[in-house]
Amino acid sequence: MIVKLIRNVVESVKPTFSKGGKLGFLHSLFDAVDTLLFLPNTVTRRGSHIRDAVDLKRSLIIVVIALIPALLFGMYNTGLQHFRAVGDVASAASIWGCWWYGFVRMLPLIVVSYAVGLGIEIAFAQKRGHEVSEGYFVTGMLIPLIMPIDVPLWMVALAVAFSVIFCKEVFGGSGMNVFNPALVARAFVFFAYTPFISGDRVWIRGAGKGGEYIDGFSGATPLTQLGENAEQFLAEPKVWDWIVGTIPGSIGETSVIAIGLGAVLLLWTGVASLRVMGSVFVGGWLMGLLFNLIGGSPVMDMPAYYHLLLGGFAFGAVFMATDPVTAAQTNWGKVIVGLLTGALAVMIRVVNPGYPEGMMLAILFMNAMAPLVDHMVVGFNIRRRTKLRRA
Repeated sequence: MIVKLIRNVVESVKPTFSKGGKLGFLHSLFDAVDTLLFLPNTVTRRGSHIRDAVDLKRSLIIVVIALIPALLFGMYNTGLQHFRAVGDVASAASIWGCWWYGFVRMLPLIVVSYAVGLGIEIAFAQKRGHEVSEGYFVTGMLIPLIMPIDVPLWMVALAVAFSVIFCKEVFGGSGMNVFNPALVARAFVFFAYTPFISGDRVWIRGAGKGGEYIDGFSGATPLTQLGENAEQFLAEPKVWDWIVGTIPGSIGETSVIAIGLGAVLLLWTGVASLRVMGSVFVGGWLMGLLFNLIGGSPVMDMPAYYHLLLGGFAFGAVFMATDPVTAAQTNWGKVIVGLLTGALAVMIRVVNPGYPEGMMLAILFMNAMAPLVDHMVVGFNIRRRTKLRRA
């Protein structure tokens, strides 16, 4: 009954927002809201096509739903790290108090991300006379989740604008971009405003009234601690904390459990490719084993599976590397790109101590290499089939 009422209201105001109507200049925005609430009523008139009730918007919304566990835990962890930093033991013990604090701090990041990103996409769609692309539904949620909680809102807005304009729109919009837009936004902040994303304490929201942390508290992420003093860090590994996610880090990247829940949903619904996701983890683990064989430093000698739990490795493997637009398209290409992504991420971590994280650069580099890998796989298949026919 309610759905039918909303449908009738939308249909009644549709002529006003159609081309030629009083608010025709907002037809792209109206179409975006209409197709988000209801299935599009347009059909293919000619040529072979597939009939399916699940359109692209619905598939992308599944990704947003898969991000919810990481989002909710990230909010809780934001409050937990803050109260630990200021020495408020009572508040740190309150799950609701920690989550509410994180929710209040996280909400502006999400609002800015969607407002700026969708605003730019709607403007471009209106100018071109196109529909608003669906891709930003996921990107708009990913960007806040891979940022530190203390990043200034103006910086988020600038990163979003740079990503949407120069990573998507100049290539033709969603589905045409070469690089993952969310990672481009993070890379923009990382290289343009490095202190705001790589400092020891940027991963924790604020401190006391005077901005002080309690004595003895470290706001450094585990990867930062690993890069600064590997021996001390590995002397007492807190593996369970890494898995649960009660550690400083990007908002959505700390909890392996929450990320795993999202991974299960993506794989169960078929939205993400197991070939890509699984091969990223395998590639990182194998590279870790290779460094174990080489040895020579505490980072090389530490258990290979540590790399899969630390930093943004798990989040990148589940939500970034599996992006169907920027990933490889052939089956073997997905496996190859996934293996190289995981291996390259671990290699950057171990070989370059000045940059303990490596997932962002690894995924962006393999985004550029994915078309080449697909080209080589297709060429190999053509040569193999040619030989079989001749035989």
